[in-house]
Amino acid sequence: MDFAEQSMNLFGESDEEEGNNNNYSNDDEEEREPQQQSSSSSPSSSSSSSSGSSSASSSSSSSSSNHSSSAEEDNDDTHGEVKSSSYNNHDYNYNDDSNSHYYENDEEAEEDKDLFDSDNEEYIKTPANSPFPVPVLPPVRNTNNHTRGGFGRGRWQNDRGPGLLPRPGPYPQRQNYGYGQKFFNSHRDERFVSELKFSKSEETLARKAIAFQEPCELACFSRVEGGDVYFDDRSLRLFKRLITEDIGTDLNEGFDSFIEKKDLGSQGFGDLLATIRNKNIPLQNMHFVTYRNNLNKILATAYIRHEPWEMGVHKRNGVVYLDVHKLPERPQSELDRRRCYWGYCFETLATEDPRRADGEGIHHVDANVEYCAVIKTKLGAHRILMGAEMDCCDSTDDGRRFYVELKTSRELDYHTEERYEREKLLKFWIQSFLAGVPYIVIGFRDDGGRLVRTERLRTKDITHRVKMKNYWQGGVCLAFADEVLCWLYGTVKENEDYILQFAPPFTRLELLQAQSCPDVITNHVLQL
Repeated sequence: MDFAEQSMNLFGESDEEEGNNNNYSNDDEEEREPQQQSSSSSPSSSSSSSSGSSSASSSSSSSSSNHSSSAEEDNDDTHGEVKSSSYNNHDYNYNDDSNSHYYENDEEAEEDKDLFDSDNEEYIKTPANSPFPVPVLPPVRNTNNHTRGGFGRGRWQNDRGPGLLPRPGPYPQRQNYGYGQKFFNSHRDERFVSELKFSKSEETLARKAIAFQEPCELACFSRVEGGDVYFDDRSLRLFKRLITEDIGTDLNEGFDSFIEKKDLGSQGFGDLLATIRNKNIPLQNMHFVTYRNNLNKILATAYIRHEPWEMGVHKRNGVVYLDVHKLPERPQSELDRRRCYWGYCFETLATEDPRRADGEGIHHVDANVEYCAVIKTKLGAHRILMGAEMDCCDSTDDGRRFYVELKTSRELDYHTEERYEREKLLKFWIQSFLAGVPYIVIGFRDDGGRLVRTERLRTKDITHRVKMKNYWQGGVCLAFADEVLCWLYGTVKENEDYILQFAPPFTRLELLQAQSCPDVITNHVLQL
């Protein structure tokens, strides 16, 4: 006998009095499709069964309602997560003709009654539905972990409330740490103006081709020892091509006389604005005036979503000025200060210094001496004027000058190489690409601060290197920055002041109202 036909009416038609029990609804998921196929072969029987099956559907209505309510509770708790339950994923119709069938004559009924032999009469008369009600437990709504897909730490997937065992040890129960109301905008900052949620995927951003204009240098300025600023390139250093001869040098040399970089605050932005005025650079068609550091943060946020930052936003005469804000940092240890110094020491080692004789050690490193180029470029539809600090320069055989970026990094091993390429190379590429710097020279050191090797990278080769490993794409960073600049320029109002911040839980950019504008910007606008 065909298994599909057997499943139609396993018990036959034993008694006219028990017509309510002759309807059979099969709950086995594997047999459901064959039943539906066989029901279409007997249209005459389906018409007679529809009236007879109404009583069976009423008797099982309580059971079906319990199943459906249970399924709804499961779907609410899991937010659409599919579970492997035989009644969660399907809505059964107990009046379906495929699940009930009456035979046309007594011969067929008598033939099917012998399926279990004659000693099975008592089993045939057993009601299909249990006379005992199905116990219904009150649902336990567990909302503590709904954002984690229903998985609790150290437990099986569970949508029936807390686990049976308490947490081990004398620890208090979890109090929604990291998932409290403050992360769901219930108590929004009173300064809140607007937000940009990260709704577009990497694939969507990758399909956008954002144009970036080749950077063009318009001016420069130099800061010398003592803090004085000059509108020329006297602080620009020349790259030492024979840097490989210094492998093995101890980068701790001169640490005792190191002069650390001072936090100038908005005064540093004032030096950039003063250069713009000194060189009479027109701002009528500019959309943004900023230091490159702010653009570095925006572009890197396309992939690096765990580092907070903020910047000041001030719109005057149609130009948005982005002021650099430095977030509070933990106190630096002696090792932190040495690691910072190793970078400045390598910059000194990799550049020509006429004051230092051959073989003379490194000494008197002043981090406040710097050279800054003022560069014009265009990202998407936005014209940008930015200041970018340059480490050193080199020149081609025909005398054309180009800049070189100097970096230090701990020597790589198989544990650290991936993070280096995912994060450090991303930051290196953004910083050099935005200012049109063609080369990056990296000094690799050991844990003690000794220079072990150097590597020269072409900026345009970095994207090819990481593209093969699918770590990040430069085009995605540009598309993300274009989204941010469009939202930012269209949101801020003339003569108003804001703070743009990226903060936990790192799911959006927030624009907050600020109370004041730095004096250097106010004075700059008055002097234009």
